[in-house]
Amino acid sequence: MDLTFKIVPFDSEEQKATIGLRHDILRAPLGMVFTEEQLAAEKDDFHLASYQEGALVACLVLHEKDADWLKMRQVAVAEKCQRQGIGQQMIEFSHQWAKEKGYKIMFCHARHSAADFYERKLGYAIVGEPFEEVGMKHFRMEKEL
Repeated sequence: MDLTFKIVPFDSEEQKATIGLRHDILRAPLGMVFTEEQLAAEKDDFHLASYQEGALVACLVLHEKDADWLKMRQVAVAEKCQRQGIGQQMIEFSHQWAKEKGYKIMFCHARHSAADFYERKLGYAIVGEPFEEVGMKHFRMEKEL
């Protein structure tokens, strides 16, 4: 499976396509939609897209907390492409990219259902107690790059 990964510019057609994927996978099942304010707040974030044969198959957003810390959020893989290792490869690419940019730690708020994946496949560690976000249990997870 040939995958390509790239950082796509904010407000580009490519980045707008990632919003659609994120909506379909992460928001719609919860009955949520993005607001204009939420999307505008991502202007300074890094938007990573993954493509297979030219088609968008996965994406994520990286938000800089400071010179050392990045928050990974909004990880989405197209439904037909899930459980094929695409998410893992995309996140590993984001780790390498972040390391090259000088970041030291990546963290995320992982849904309870995804925590095992982050821990076993990607080497993240749970930090602190579980908490509720968007109506479901989450864990703060961190990884040293």
